[in-house]
Amino acid sequence: MNSKKGYLLLENGEVMEGEWLSGDHHVDGEMVFNTSMYGYQEILSDPSYRGQILCFCYPLLGNYGINTHDYESAQFQVSGVILEESSEHFSHYEAKHSLLDQFQRAHIPVLGRVDTRALVKMLRQTGELRGYLTDQKLDEATIKHQLETWQTAPLTSSNRVHEVSVKQPITYEGEGLHIGLIDYGYKKSILKSLQQRGCQVTVFPYTTTYEQVKAVNPDGLLFSNGPGDPMALAAQLADIKKMSIHYPSLGICLGHQLLALAHGASTTKLEYGHRGGNHPVKDVHSGKVYMTAQNHGYVVTEETLSDTPFTLTFRNVNDHTIEGLRHQHYAIQTVQFHPEAHSGPQDTAYIFDQFLQEIQSTGEIGEIEYAAASGHS
Repeated sequence: MNSKKGYLLLENGEVMEGEWLSGDHHVDGEMVFNTSMYGYQEILSDPSYRGQILCFCYPLLGNYGINTHDYESAQFQVSGVILEESSEHFSHYEAKHSLLDQFQRAHIPVLGRVDTRALVKMLRQTGELRGYLTDQKLDEATIKHQLETWQTAPLTSSNRVHEVSVKQPITYEGEGLHIGLIDYGYKKSILKSLQQRGCQVTVFPYTTTYEQVKAVNPDGLLFSNGPGDPMALAAQLADIKKMSIHYPSLGICLGHQLLALAHGASTTKLEYGHRGGNHPVKDVHSGKVYMTAQNHGYVVTEETLSDTPFTLTFRNVNDHTIEGLRHQHYAIQTVQFHPEAHSGPQDTAYIFDQFLQEIQSTGEIGEIEYAAASGHS
């Protein structure tokens, strides 16, 4: 194994040393962590991680290798990876090559032999930090320059969605309901969950307007997950509101936040986000608790819900943040967690069934009703 040293510089001035396992360049990004014990292939290829340096809490990765069908997108999406150990040897009948081989093929910087427990503890205490990952020795001048750069150019709500969204509509045939999937960086498992239920699915670019959706006229809309700050997509909010009023709608993760924003709520950044497959979420009506997969850094601000036509449906058991909403007048429901899981528990896969049942019982509302509805926040 490569014995070259590598380094992680954090925004608070801390430097961590490790073994440089992959990549031939440095990378600057938001430092985040994931608590899942399995599913590294799905996690690494989730477009919601675009632009981020990801630290895995679980100490050993790679023991079941990489296969050809568990990708959530066409490629690994992370900017860089921090881990304790990556196994060069793998054992699974579907595996084609090792995790380390795939990192090297993708030219993703990877720093191993790091005390990931100490790093995660630091992030939980300080909140998420910028990170600089490099295979070059960090001298005092380099550290000073990078810290000054971060001070003068803070992490902004840059639009990463345009890097991962489709550029043209793509239709996947099916015999059932026709669902429009607004793509902010959707996971393949969302598409697969709809296809398993017989749906025809048209994937739309994130810039799609209401008029463009209306020309295709799907039965319902699903607003997908994706990377970054939802306010980076403020220009799309008017169309999102109009689309969601006209068509039964489901928002997942970033899609949940965008629908809330479009109807008058606000969002805020969490200290260190929810990323992993072990997040308990409570249905506020039934009292039942579900284990969920999550990957997000922003949440809907509860204090702003009073200005919207939404009611709360799910709440996070750990920090009590909003995990789901339902519109009081229209067929709009949202969830902050991932009902398709992958990786993670599939306790809430029924959300897709609820959505399709609601479409069958609702349908499009028409122009006259929309004109009246446009007065709602």
